[in-house]
Amino acid sequence: MAAPERLVVIGGDAAGMAAASQARRLKDPDALRITAFERGHFTSYSACGIPYWVGGAVDGPDALIARTAKEHRSRDIDLRLRTEVTELDLDRGRVRTRALDDGGREEWTGFDKLVLATGARPLRPPLPGIDAPGVYGVQTLDDGQAVLRGLAGAPGRRAVVIGAGYIGVEMAEALVHRGYEVTVLEKSDQPMSTLDPDMGALVHTAMRGMGIEVVTGAQVTEVLTGDGGRARAVATEDAEYPADIVVLGMGVRPETALAKAAGLPLGASGGLRTDLALRVAGQENVWAGGDCVEVRDLITGEPRHIPLGTHANKHGQVIGANVAGGYATFPGVVGTAVSKVCDLEIARTGLLESQARAAGLRFTAVTIESTSRAGYYPGARPMHVKMLAERRTGRLLGVQIVGREGAGKRVDVAAVALTAGMTVEAMTALDLGYAPPFSPVWDPVLVAARKAAAAVRAAGA
Repeated sequence: MAAPERLVVIGGDAAGMAAASQARRLKDPDALRITAFERGHFTSYSACGIPYWVGGAVDGPDALIARTAKEHRSRDIDLRLRTEVTELDLDRGRVRTRALDDGGREEWTGFDKLVLATGARPLRPPLPGIDAPGVYGVQTLDDGQAVLRGLAGAPGRRAVVIGAGYIGVEMAEALVHRGYEVTVLEKSDQPMSTLDPDMGALVHTAMRGMGIEVVTGAQVTEVLTGDGGRARAVATEDAEYPADIVVLGMGVRPETALAKAAGLPLGASGGLRTDLALRVAGQENVWAGGDCVEVRDLITGEPRHIPLGTHANKHGQVIGANVAGGYATFPGVVGTAVSKVCDLEIARTGLLESQARAAGLRFTAVTIESTSRAGYYPGARPMHVKMLAERRTGRLLGVQIVGREGAGKRVDVAAVALTAGMTVEAMTALDLGYAPPFSPVWDPVLVAARKAAAAVRAAGA
């Protein structure tokens, strides 16, 4: 009987363990031996839930774990926690590991097939004091535990969040719920650079109304420290902001140092380049997925780095099928994301104006204000919808939504329309559900589509 193939998976969260689990479903241990390495204490968890755990809305960390290490091992997956991969030897088909809790013991493990699911790392610019006690990134459950310990030991109730992207605004909400006085420092002109500035301005106004101080155009220069070296304030070019805890919310970058050192191809974002089967370019038996890869933008056809758990889980399913000898592909994304800060819902899909211009597209942009329910129905709340359409064809290019309850998930309609390549004119005839408790007669997305279609007709070619 032939020896089983050896699969090594690097990274024990969404993409990595989805790949391992799918491969195990398709091949039994006699045909495929699976070893997975994870440097943290946890596996298969929801990183997206960390701000809500920190804020007290959900329990953690156990509630955020979809499948424990014990459960993976019961399925004949040799999962090794607290084990860091330090080197890839692609020529000899092996990886070097270091045990983080066993005196740094090192060893080599051979593979026939390799999956890279190394994720992303929070941006931590090389500023004075950025590594001081009291400064926290938020990416893993270990990070979430560290933040909670930091809150418990903080000398006061003042928090500074550096960066106003998704993690930044979600952590600002978490800290407000914890009773902290929160200041958010953002170097751009408006928070949420994943929105156009005019939509970001709506978020800015709403956050101020929640008691969150949002300082835009703020270039952080230093984290100031006090007794014991702990962070005590954050300095910008113009001012100092007292802080008993500092949270980094400046986004993430692909964690591809191992891949780069091994000579694997990286794109402009630093993410690994793969084909539609998520096989690393130029490699027959190496796959990659999750936050460490670039994916195809279905609108422009160009590669993008979009680190989201939704994509990572799908990547894992595709990789697992291919590793096991099947065939599956991941066609690409349209860039859909949704978030909230307190009761404000924020969503986008497709291109921003700046991205459309960079792609060389000619477009029209319209913004409408509507309500989440029929205007006369109790609880109707305002929302703004911005829509971009290609001028000549009327093809939908992007949608952004800012509003209260019932606003955010409306972006899914636009995501489907983008994936299908619909025009804004065709969207106006969509048969969406209507009842006064859920929507006006004309859903806000369709109101925006009508206005965009009219703008396309007025613009001509």
